[in-house]
Amino acid sequence: MQKIEITDQDSLLKVRQIVHSLAREIGFGLVDQTRITTVASELTRNILLYAKKGHVEIYNINGSRIGLKMIFIDEGPGIDNIELAMKDGYTTSGGMGKGLPGSKRLMDEFYIESAPGKGAKVTVIKWLKG
Repeated sequence: MQKIEITDQDSLLKVRQIVHSLAREIGFGLVDQTRITTVASELTRNILLYAKKGHVEIYNINGSRIGLKMIFIDEGPGIDNIELAMKDGYTTSGGMGKGLPGSKRLMDEFYIESAPGKGAKVTVIKWLKG
């Protein structure tokens, strides 16, 4: 497991580099490497935008299935309405509102936990095919 603190734009670059490198080492093809790195970037940006700081835990899953798991955790304001936040186009930041639903589409598993005032925890997994 690797834990990376997310505090600034340099953190974003570090997360992208480590996730991309690990995805390649695990054996993901170029398309999935790009998908995984895109999700890592989006969820890291969300932490910087909404919570200002947090961290990501990155796991190389090597059991009966092989994959990559990332858990993004912050102690920011949390999400008032997760169902609404998962709709394409919904945003509270003036962005495009595609981050969370887009991340869900790019990964094989996506879980989100949050409550107002208690931060957010987003867990994503991509499984190696074949």
